[in-house]
Amino acid sequence: MHAITIPVPGGPEALVWAEVPDPVPAEGEVLIDVVASGVNRADVVQRQGFYDPPPGASPYPGLEVSGRIAALGPGVSGWSVGDEVCALLAGGGYAEKVCAPAGQLLPVPDGMDLVSAASLPEVTATVWSNVFMVAGLRPGETFLVHGGGSGIGTMAVQLAKAVGARVAVTAGGQDKLERCRELGADILIDYRQQDFVEELHKVTGGIGADVILDIIGAKYLAQNIDALAVNGRLTIIGLQGGRKAELDLAALLTKRAAVAGTSLRARPLAEKAAIVAAVREHVWPLIAGGRVRAVVDRTLPLREAVTAHRVLEESSHVGKVLLTT
Repeated sequence: MHAITIPVPGGPEALVWAEVPDPVPAEGEVLIDVVASGVNRADVVQRQGFYDPPPGASPYPGLEVSGRIAALGPGVSGWSVGDEVCALLAGGGYAEKVCAPAGQLLPVPDGMDLVSAASLPEVTATVWSNVFMVAGLRPGETFLVHGGGSGIGTMAVQLAKAVGARVAVTAGGQDKLERCRELGADILIDYRQQDFVEELHKVTGGIGADVILDIIGAKYLAQNIDALAVNGRLTIIGLQGGRKAELDLAALLTKRAAVAGTSLRARPLAEKAAIVAAVREHVWPLIAGGRVRAVVDRTLPLREAVTAHRVLEESSHVGKVLLTT
């Protein structure tokens, strides 16, 4: 088969289309003929040489795919050759074939095309596990997501709105904010022009956000604590703004707030299977019912992964960028 490889880490041009050995499904895995692959920030960081795959995972980038099951490994039940699926991966999605643990498979939601389904596994698993399983967002609470125009952001807006939360977003520029509004966002903050803490306090009467989903990290840590309501919960899932920052523990204690940092890729298989099962139970009916939808900015051929990474680095997209075989 062919796959996108990274012989030497670097810029987008470090992604190289190459012929590689076909994968073989191990115990509990299925082999998927890939139709489409999702492009994620984690892929960019891996390409740069700062995010190695977990031990035993494929060395090729790609954390989610859609396609058709081509073969079942030993011990797999409940799935059949030919089934159309999407899958959460630890790597290897930028390829014509990939192996995935059966516990990380999802059926293509009713009414959705197979290509668009590739946009779902990583964002739905990330948002559901962090916003609902970790932070426990409840109806009537105020939720803030940074990077509202991203794949994570567009899904977080929809899911939070679907459960009855008041949704605030930060994004760069009015075009992205308008797209967020169309998805259900109530409070729109242009981080290039506005102070998100000030704007959030203005709209909430000084109360702040009950839950914040943050992709920035160190740069926003102090502001996120300021923006939290009493008993608020901050979940950090990205480090685009750096790794290290000072934390005012007095502010944290005063607000009786909680800060959680999580990642998805390196979790044990059992944990990822539990998250995928929760997504299938809670999110898939919302998609099938039309209350939540995939937001796809564009699709490109797999051979053009270099272009896809440039799009992500320019942050000109809204929603997901997909690669098709």
